[in-house]
Amino acid sequence: MSGPRLGYGSNGFGDHRLPDALAVIAELGYEGVALTLDHHHLNPFADDLAEQVRSVRRELGRHGLSVVVETGARYLLDPRRKHHPTLVSEDVERRVDFLRRAVRVAADLGAEVVSFWSGVQPSDVDDELAAGRLLDGTGRVLDEARRHGVVLGLEPEPGMVVDTVDRALAVRERLGDPQHLGITLDVGHCVAVEADSAAECVRRLGPLLVHVQLDDMRPGVHEHLEFGDGELDLPATLEALSEVGYSGLAAVELPRHGHAAPVVAERAMAALRQAWPPWLAEAVASVRRDPASIGALFPAVGREVGRAPLRRDDPHGAVHGTVDDRARTRLLVALADTAAPEALAAELAQLYRYGDDAERRGVLRGLAAVDRAEVVPTGLELVGDALRTNDPRLVAAALGPFAARHLDDHAWRHGVLKCLFTGVPLAAVADWRGRRDDELHRMVADYAAERRAAGRAVPADARTLLES
Repeated sequence: MSGPRLGYGSNGFGDHRLPDALAVIAELGYEGVALTLDHHHLNPFADDLAEQVRSVRRELGRHGLSVVVETGARYLLDPRRKHHPTLVSEDVERRVDFLRRAVRVAADLGAEVVSFWSGVQPSDVDDELAAGRLLDGTGRVLDEARRHGVVLGLEPEPGMVVDTVDRALAVRERLGDPQHLGITLDVGHCVAVEADSAAECVRRLGPLLVHVQLDDMRPGVHEHLEFGDGELDLPATLEALSEVGYSGLAAVELPRHGHAAPVVAERAMAALRQAWPPWLAEAVASVRRDPASIGALFPAVGREVGRAPLRRDDPHGAVHGTVDDRARTRLLVALADTAAPEALAAELAQLYRYGDDAERRGVLRGLAAVDRAEVVPTGLELVGDALRTNDPRLVAAALGPFAARHLDDHAWRHGVLKCLFTGVPLAAVADWRGRRDDELHRMVADYAAERRAAGRAVPADARTLLES
């Protein structure tokens, strides 16, 4: 199973000279760079462009970096209007000329892709005219790309004419699905504007993916964030890229973090390695090839990927789990994709019964991701066993989304009460607000009354349940 090569965007090193930026990017372990053509980073309008290209190519070779050409410089073409003109502007010719220059630069650099976007539709331009300009301009750039053997990647960009994967695919279709035109996917944009997750967008695009940009975002907000500051499921996204056989560049895209570029780039690499370490990628591939291999791989997870909590505000991993919990879930998903349902249920029982506490937690936290009708009876047995223990971390793992969906009311209520007894945070109980009822309220009220009668404090979570 192949996977992406990790890169970093030069626009995140805007305060560095390009040779220095390339050196830092390589030192941090990145394999490539997404190079934004700009005034100070290989200006395609410079009088000495040919010499600049030769120099940059030498630097790339010296550091062993592959390259993709990006064309999103803010003020390269117009010092007063950001990103102007575009492929839907009245003076579209300047953008077409720039993109054709970018194609030639890419060919001379040995770049894999030239990435571009459509532009914001002017208020005085109707949909038909905007589409006409976009298709005509893209077609002419595509002719240049064919002549030079360069692939183009159309990027859906929030707020632009082509803002979603569907619209990018529609442009490609209207141009006749040309071989030299693929899709650039910014996975953060999927969080911001797509109905599908980033992983689902990756799977939809499959072989049409020619370049990937990596960053985090929040729904409805087009702001490039560091990993963990938004709602991107980074491990699932990287796994999807591996699943579809994407082996191109996946470059971190943080254009507004140049003031701390080396530190930010180092943090990004650490997050990427934690999210999808090489060992885990091979382990997932192994389980897909041979489902029985999970028996040997499951116990090795903590040693190979670590046991740190996923969130700093959850130091014991009770609410959000740990790095090894997440990795074990990936192995279980791979197992579910290949094993027959009955075999999956049997393997889950074996992994739980013969595993240590961390492996048991991994099975419990993974149940929601492999939720099949045939698995439910076994899953409920395992949840019930965990709830009979006095291990707070097992209890927390047992009351996740699987239990919220399938555990009967009586057992679920007693599970919540056990959380109050053992100090498990109420936040670890999936959908407690949706499942709470009068009987749970009565049980918690009795528990609180007993505590008060004994002169003991009532836990804050118990008060939260009573007051909600």
